[in-house]
Amino acid sequence: MLTPETITSAANPLLKEVRRAVARGSLTEGGCCVAETFHLLEEALRSGSQVKTVLAAVGKRAAVEALGQRLAGVKVVLLPDALFDGIASTETSQGVIALVQPREWKLQQLLKGQALVVVLDGLQDPGNAGTIVRAAEAFGGTGILFLKGTVSPHNPKTLRASAGSLFRVPFVHGVANLTALATLRQNGIKLFAAMPDASTTPANPLAATDLSVRCGLIVGSEAHGIGAEWRAAAAAVSIPTVGVESLNAAIAAGILLYEARRQRMLRP
Repeated sequence: MLTPETITSAANPLLKEVRRAVARGSLTEGGCCVAETFHLLEEALRSGSQVKTVLAAVGKRAAVEALGQRLAGVKVVLLPDALFDGIASTETSQGVIALVQPREWKLQQLLKGQALVVVLDGLQDPGNAGTIVRAAEAFGGTGILFLKGTVSPHNPKTLRASAGSLFRVPFVHGVANLTALATLRQNGIKLFAAMPDASTTPANPLAATDLSVRCGLIVGSEAHGIGAEWRAAAAAVSIPTVGVESLNAAIAAGILLYEARRQRMLRP
């Protein structure tokens, strides 16, 4: 039986902390990511992540209590529905927010085995970033490298777009270009960068590119594409399109990841 606490004041320090994290797109001061929706709560529990606190609207008490022993040891806090709506970041809130302690990964953990790493270079849209993480999990990606200047993986919108994959897929963030490049080279990671058909950079067709090797797939920012340092270090790959010159970053990444998975499944 859960014994939830109750908060009725918008000035409560915990609620202020959650609002700041949502506004900044970052972790809370206590080092937790803000996971809003029952799906993300379920995914956090299923993934073995440490759920520190569950905030729930009073109207959702029965749904939270239905989780029973899965919330054993978790602090549960009930808020009046109107107060909860004041901290929710979604337009149609489900009435629950989990504060989850994220796992800490080392860069080397992304490079184990037949590495398939996605390198996000300046990507700014949290929806794109989260969708790429989801695709990486679906197609066997071994990790995501969020370079310095890229949207935070701890942004609540990134976490929602990943649909919980960020609880499982290894990632590191805030890594400088030179550090990342040196580490990838030292570990024998071959780099590939998707280029639009209209690009002046010579590129090999995707169908003629071997992605079954230990490799990194570079995805650039929505506005500026891939930075010069990474373009110089990577082999350019073109995705064949009809009628359009370029694809959304998340779609391009998904196609590359699928092709890498397809090729690897064909290997003996």
